[in-house]
Amino acid sequence: MEAKNLLDGPEPTLLPDDEAVTVALEDGADVYDIVRDHPESSLAWSLVAELARAQGRVIEGYAFARVGYHRGLDALRRNGWRGSGPVPYSHPGNVGFLRCLALLAQSAEDIGEQVEAERCRTFLADCGGLG
Repeated sequence: MEAKNLLDGPEPTLLPDDEAVTVALEDGADVYDIVRDHPESSLAWSLVAELARAQGRVIEGYAFARVGYHRGLDALRRNGWRGSGPVPYSHPGNVGFLRCLALLAQSAEDIGEQVEAERCRTFLADCGGLG
């Protein structure tokens, strides 16, 4: 009988790079213009979520992080993710989704959603964390 490696698991999921968003940022575009032009981008949603939180707009930050998180889940599924496995932060295309997930955890805690905050933190750890 051949021994099975118990550490074997799904391959890491690598999302396509968010090059258009990165270029727009480098060109100094407004983050709201970026998210309007690239609504499919978790990275763009993470930018508006961070801005809203920095401005004390907690509910908007939560909502923006949640949209980016769901856009990221859609992208993960389109790229072969089946609900588990590594989503490495070291891969540039994954950064937006993971940032939205971390922001959602923080924002959920801000509004008293402790169960959701913990679920997001666990999911983030299961993905491999933020580096």
